[in-house]
Amino acid sequence: MIRTIRPVACFAALGLSVMLGFTVLGEDSPADLIAKADLAYMTRYLEEDMSEAIALYEAVLPNLEELSASMQAYVLNRLSQLCYEAPLFSGGPSSETKAVYQKGQAYGFQSLRLNEEFATHESESFANALTYVTDAAAAHWTASNWGMVCELDPLQGLIDQGSILQLFRRAIDIDPTFWGASPSSSLGSLLIMLPGWLGGDDEAGLALIEQSVADAPTYLSNRIILAEYWGFTYDWLGGLNGVRDAELIEREVAAILGAEIGDWPFWNRQAKVDAERLLAQLRDRTD
Repeated sequence: MIRTIRPVACFAALGLSVMLGFTVLGEDSPADLIAKADLAYMTRYLEEDMSEAIALYEAVLPNLEELSASMQAYVLNRLSQLCYEAPLFSGGPSSETKAVYQKGQAYGFQSLRLNEEFATHESESFANALTYVTDAAAAHWTASNWGMVCELDPLQGLIDQGSILQLFRRAIDIDPTFWGASPSSSLGSLLIMLPGWLGGDDEAGLALIEQSVADAPTYLSNRIILAEYWGFTYDWLGGLNGVRDAELIEREVAAILGAEIGDWPFWNRQAKVDAERLLAQLRDRTD
């Protein structure tokens, strides 16, 4: 899901195995490494487990081509996802943060290019190449990382935003329920934030986010996106400049804080942190 980097924490340099302080030792097979990575992934809301998961999945890369195409995509998609999630563990945007998202974007494109039709047509027409993509995870996490790269480099965003919108739309076409309907809420947030001349559409964006909440009511990040992007207003550079619907923000924050962590241990924990932030922002604007 797209999220603004405004007050959201970001991870420090991701090098990855060495710079994370975790070294993969021994002669484990790719299958063994993936099994260990999958275990760490399950508790990646702990920073040390996030670091371990990334290091273990990356340790598979030298032997990636020994795996089936589906397992190659699995490893690359997990790495793209984790590069998007890991920045939530540190204290703010930086050149190192941007490098993490760029790495996640690269992993995502590597996964997309496992599809020979996409790889063949990509240089001719990105939009046409996307019609051959059938992997919602690759499309979604590539778009998510790419969107954060552009948020940290607005000039690049002017060039790339259209392609990011196309990737999210393709993810929705493939599987609208993927990852708690995140492609819909991510696309919706972008449509709300973008000016019309860059493809923005407030009402279409709101409808997508509301649909994501309806489709995945226990995935609390969709409610965060609804409260953050529709409850507040922003200038054309993405700076918060007002409150559009205080009642909506209060309602969604209450629902999030009162909800169970449930089946989304990483993102629902993050949603509760973000809910407190949104409530503080609302009080600052309305007190």
